Amino acid sequence: MSDDFNMSMRKFLKQVGVTSQQAIEDAMRQAGDTGGKSFTAKVVLTVDGLELEHEVTGQITGRDEDAA
Repeated sequence: MSDDFNMSMRKFLKQVGVTSQQAIEDAMRQAGDTGGKSFTAKVVLTVDGLELEHEVTGQITGRDEDAA
């Protein structure tokens, strides 16, 4: 694969990771005390023009309000 492809892929994945983490942290803060709770998270990736739909699911453990 080309260097341009690799760089654009890494840039996109970094943006997804950073903005997703921020969104999850904001939601946790708004929810209040989520300590001891587990949440199922799902990401669905689609790429227009490639007929790609990729789904990733996982668990995120909440945190106590004091841990913010």
